[in-house]
Amino acid sequence: MLIVLVTSPRVAPGLLTAAAWDALRGAARVLCGSPGHPQLPVLADAGVSCEILGEAAVAPAATLAQTLTAAAAQADGPVVWLAGGPARTAFGTGTGAGTSEDESELLAELNEMGTRGPATVLLRGSADLPGARLLDLVATMEILRAECPWDAKQTHESLAPHLLEEPYEALEALENGDHRALREELGDVLMQVIFHAKVASERDDGTGYSVDDVADGIVSKLVRRHPHVFADVTVSGADEVKQNWDAIKRAERAEKASPGDAPSSALDGVPFGQPALALAAQLQRRAARADVPPELGRPSGPAHGPGRADATGEGGITGVADDPGASLGDHLFGLVATATAEGLDPETELRAAARRYAGRVRAWERAHPSR
Repeated sequence: MLIVLVTSPRVAPGLLTAAAWDALRGAARVLCGSPGHPQLPVLADAGVSCEILGEAAVAPAATLAQTLTAAAAQADGPVVWLAGGPARTAFGTGTGAGTSEDESELLAELNEMGTRGPATVLLRGSADLPGARLLDLVATMEILRAECPWDAKQTHESLAPHLLEEPYEALEALENGDHRALREELGDVLMQVIFHAKVASERDDGTGYSVDDVADGIVSKLVRRHPHVFADVTVSGADEVKQNWDAIKRAERAEKASPGDAPSSALDGVPFGQPALALAAQLQRRAARADVPPELGRPSGPAHGPGRADATGEGGITGVADDPGASLGDHLFGLVATATAEGLDPETELRAAARRYAGRVRAWERAHPSR
């Protein structure tokens, strides 16, 4: 019998199932392809000797399958093939089934041989926990930062365009209904988080932080803002969850405020660098949750531009009746308020309108190929 023992490079060596340890201790021979396999020191400590195949292990899958089946046929008991190797070689080779591409090719060859050789059994000695591949991403980023000239010279500032671009590409994949592309684009978004955290971890001026600090911060925030899940708060439904969330956020802002700071506002924390339409929608959503009168979102009378504060800096508005740009801006802002009141997301609706327009333009171009 040939036992192909598959272990995860993301699980500490030696943390194997009872069945895996039984197979290793009861094997006539234990074979391995690399002297750098992370399980070898643990096996040696447990008194399990392992033979290194060396060059035979890097042969094509068909040749390796023949070598292993021949060894199993000649042995007086089960032969265990300790699949895999150094953890770094496993990066990016996952098939989603817990085996690498090389291991999958070997198993396919062994299955192809069928009754021509000894019985083959696949034994999973350890398996990844959910999220284990994130460790691969962190480790890969460490390697790239150290060994790739382009990755090594990047800064928060040079990466900023990608931090904006990648989420838009993910959104486009979602709008197109392309789930495979969405999966890929979400990976690009995730990589930006890991990349920025790596850059930050290299600072030694007291402002640095690691990816674990980033993860710990969001976990703490989620636990704090979900007392109905992690504490003894009872809610009647999603609406009350949202109300509690907003109340907790207000308390957090008040706690962070220092003496002498301007009074806290429901608009604190709204990023003004986002696209104008999304900014208007977020400002109005925040204001609505704070019970700000909805008519403030529908300016009337003399034209005035949102954000054109007076000289006092208190957010007062200066009348500019002769400014057509301000009038247009107020009209657009009012349309956002109307959309929100009707339960529509103005950003989504405008993007849909843009796509419809693009479709009409392309149809016209197809109908007039000579133009």
